[in-house]
Amino acid sequence: MSTSAVRRRSRNSLRAELPLILWLVVVWGALWGDWSIGNLVFGLLLALLVTRLLTLPPVRLSGRFNVVHFALFVLTFIWQVAKASFRVFWLAVTQGPRVRNAVLRVPLRQNNDLLMTAVGHTMALIPGSLVVEVDRGNGILYFHVLDISTPEQAEAFRRSALDIEAAWIRIMGTREDLKLLTVVGDPDNTEATGALESPAHEMDEAGTGHGEERS
Repeated sequence: MSTSAVRRRSRNSLRAELPLILWLVVVWGALWGDWSIGNLVFGLLLALLVTRLLTLPPVRLSGRFNVVHFALFVLTFIWQVAKASFRVFWLAVTQGPRVRNAVLRVPLRQNNDLLMTAVGHTMALIPGSLVVEVDRGNGILYFHVLDISTPEQAEAFRRSALDIEAAWIRIMGTREDLKLLTVVGDPDNTEATGALESPAHEMDEAGTGHGEERS
């Protein structure tokens, strides 16, 4: 049997790769900062080229995709990017180099390649944090985070990353991944829809009452 035949047989179906294709289109629009129909269509063509024509190892997908959660995710993601951009601008004007930053370790619930990539890129595309290292085997992401002055703010950022992971699990996680989400009423609850909460907002709430520790 030829190598090409083996590769064709191992390739995911177009339906199975739909979440990956849509995610690539979102990343394309975010990277260019252009959400026009023409740019998104061009991004879609590139995503199809990458996933269907190039020789790549098949990405393991769940076979499920929640359109409602994804639509809510896109709308709130754009809003959170706009808010975070203004916040970073305000910090640059008011605090400048006096802003305290930190590198934070965030253990995720799972170590699925696609979900870890989705979480890392989502957090990185919202201004204020950047992925600096990935521990794939243990499902851990390391972030450089802007404006961290207290342990409470650090913990709030970790919770926000887990909320985003929960959102992605609800969008395209496996049934097993869904079982990893905590139940309503749990004190460590990270029950989430596709809507994104602002990491900066949670950090600011955690920082309330700790003004004397902020520079």
